[in-house]
Amino acid sequence: MADLRNYQARVATGARADAAIDEGLRAYMIRVYNLMALGLGITGLAAWGTAQMAMTNPAFAQVMYGSPLRWVVMLAPLGLVFFLSARIHKMSVSAAQTSFWVFAALMGLSLSSIFLVFTGESIVRTFFITAASFGALSLWGYTTKRDLSGMGSFLFMGLVGIIIAMIVNIFLASSALQFAISVIGVLIFAGLTAYDTQQIKEMYYEGDDQLVAGRKAIMGALRLYLDFINLFMFLLQFLGNRE
Repeated sequence: MADLRNYQARVATGARADAAIDEGLRAYMIRVYNLMALGLGITGLAAWGTAQMAMTNPAFAQVMYGSPLRWVVMLAPLGLVFFLSARIHKMSVSAAQTSFWVFAALMGLSLSSIFLVFTGESIVRTFFITAASFGALSLWGYTTKRDLSGMGSFLFMGLVGIIIAMIVNIFLASSALQFAISVIGVLIFAGLTAYDTQQIKEMYYEGDDQLVAGRKAIMGALRLYLDFINLFMFLLQFLGNRE
């Protein structure tokens, strides 16, 4: 009888521990998604505001899109991503979060030209399609019991191949190659959305202090943010109506 009571006590204790872990994991993932969503909001506002200024001020448009400054605007987000990835383990949560907001704003500046190339209606439509697709893929990555770690190296090689192809196409200006890049890009970032979600989930550890948990949440938000932005940009090549 005593053994039965001991067994029941252990089961109850284990159930409470599992519930605490589940609650902590949900809070952690909600934090990741909230940070990502705020980053996307900052990017959207920065892109729209910059495009509006360019439409009403030809001198500003010339500086942004027709001078060497455009290369700085294009490359600054990439540099900040490398900086944040390399330094986040030595940064406070507030500093890392501020760096993420700055990165999101710079990304908005670099993406502002889409409002000059594509119609606003098609941009909004593509955004909602991207959001629905991203949500479904991320939910699958979060809930699936299948181990997606094997996809990582394959997707990384595909990403490197896409980057090389995009650089080559700057000189070739081939519409057929651009179409192929867009198709493969959608597939790769669809896979990365599910893969990264599972990886971010597995990064959670209930014993982490606030500093470590905060850094993990910011890096997770950055990974999902990049997946969303790239998925959106590749889908826009198919779904966007040009001005």
